[in-house]
Amino acid sequence: MPSFAVGDPVQLAGALPYVKTADPMPMLRPPDLVASDELGRVVEIRPRGWFAVAFRRGTFLISGADLRSPTPGGNPAG
Repeated sequence: MPSFAVGDPVQLAGALPYVKTADPMPMLRPPDLVASDELGRVVEIRPRGWFAVAFRRGTFLISGADLRSPTPGGNPAG
């Protein structure tokens, strides 16, 4: 599983069935709030490999297994 630090840019590794908000009372939201090619930034590291990632339309809890680092040109890696 990749490891990220606070402030690292990230992208989704694939489509998710839903996203979970990083609010004190998390809610499940539809996955179309985050585009697969959208860049986000890690704002918090949570236990068990979860990260709070700020995207354009909100901050969501995403598993490290569902994240990847973008390539230097801005295109998805892999």
